Amino acid sequence: QVQLVESGGGLVQAGGSLRLSCAASGSTVSINNMGWYRQAPGKQRELVAGISRGGSTNYADSVRGRFSISRDNAKNTLYLQMNSLKPEDTAVYYCKAIVLLQHYWGQGTQVTVSS
Repeated sequence: QVQLVESGGGLVQAGGSLRLSCAASGSTVSINNMGWYRQAPGKQRELVAGISRGGSTNYADSVRGRFSISRDNAKNTLYLQMNSLKPEDTAVYYCKAIVLLQHYWGQGTQVTVSS
């Protein structure tokens, strides 16, 4: 079992920055890939960025060059640095961890970008 708790969301003006964190606990030594997803009102949840245990990353086209995902395996924490935020980035952001074939989700943190 893995528990995930996100933090760092909030209200920011367009062009601003936020840093999200996701603290993992439980069977963290078994975590492989991790990722950030987001879900805007009326839309499906979508992948924002992913990172392997070894540090390989991938990004959605809409955030590439503005967002940066990283992880500190020693601290069992996943991060998402979000720069140059746009109103369309407004969503609930979720952290996900994959352990073998099981997917674990956090409760989400709201990010609101005002124009």
